[in-house]
Amino acid sequence: MISIIIDATIRAGTSILYATLGEIIIERSGIINLGIEGLMLIGALSGFYTTYTTGSLFLGVISAVLIAGIAGLIHGILCTYFKGNQIVSGLALTMFGIGITAVLGKKMVGQTIEGFKRIEIPFLSKIPVIGNSIFNQDILVYLSIVLVFVITFVLYKTVWGLNLRTVGENPYAADVAGINVTAYKLWATFIGSGLAGLGGAYLSLAYTPLWIENMSAGRGWIAVALVIFASWSCKRALFGAYFFGGISAIQLRLQAMGTTISAHILQMLPYIFTIVVLIIATIKLEKGYSSQPESLGLVYDREDRK
Repeated sequence: MISIIIDATIRAGTSILYATLGEIIIERSGIINLGIEGLMLIGALSGFYTTYTTGSLFLGVISAVLIAGIAGLIHGILCTYFKGNQIVSGLALTMFGIGITAVLGKKMVGQTIEGFKRIEIPFLSKIPVIGNSIFNQDILVYLSIVLVFVITFVLYKTVWGLNLRTVGENPYAADVAGINVTAYKLWATFIGSGLAGLGGAYLSLAYTPLWIENMSAGRGWIAVALVIFASWSCKRALFGAYFFGGISAIQLRLQAMGTTISAHILQMLPYIFTIVVLIIATIKLEKGYSSQPESLGLVYDREDRK
């Protein structure tokens, strides 16, 4: 039982982890992107369609990352060059993603593909109780965990990461230091959006290898809330994603066991906990315990340099 729940927790949390990592990168540049839900759907459909037509899971993943990255880049351009409202633009991106995938994905509904297979790690997978559930996963699960540490290293141990965090904290100081603020914001938006698309592709290529309309089912919104809960830390995001994945796994398990609790209430559990997390995060923000980038959500105009 424990092994099954751990396995389900990891698989349910992986898509959220990808989306959260993507949003962390974007917000580290000072841009808020509320279009994660739409980007996940775009990634899920483009990845599934490419794999279905070409038979290549690798091309499906590349397609999901690139198309979602380009879609997110539009949001970045609107928020940098055109000084658009980041909240409105992000919400528009979500509605666009939901709408266009519903229209273009109609012919894909009911189709299936052969998704990513599990890769068993020798010796480690034989560890009692947890071995088979942790070390017998597909390549995208392993990649998501590796990315947690890679992104953390890049953000805190490289010049590019330092410049990106400077742009997010004080773009005017970054500009004076010779950093191309707009370029960093756009690159961060493209990379982060691509990761969100990869989170969506995980749903359609590994978790449930088929296309279902609106299959992200609110995971993008959970990811946005999780960024605040994790205090913009990738390592905390890993814990948070699996926490929400565990809640989803438990509620599905309870339904399968025929519990007397209403299925509607059980389906609400992940989102109830999301609200609780936002309340806790808001209290932390008010008390000054947050690592939020100082310029997050603010429009940067080079002519207004202070």
